[in-house]
Amino acid sequence: MIYCVVPPELGEEAYLRLVEHYRDNPNVKVLMDRRHGERRTDRTGGGARSKRDRRQRGTPGAFDL
Repeated sequence: MIYCVVPPELGEEAYLRLVEHYRDNPNVKVLMDRRHGERRTDRTGGGARSKRDRRQRGTPGAFDL
């Protein structure tokens, strides 16, 4: 399946022309992009990701030779 995504700047006319152009090809789906902004900006806990050391510390002196 091939998805042809039309940005909103090109408008409804471009979308309709592409739908007409690909109407006989069942492997092409034309979609109009209707998103209104970046989804990642509203996430809670934003900022840089931190890297943690998840290894467990052993009992002190457990393997002393």
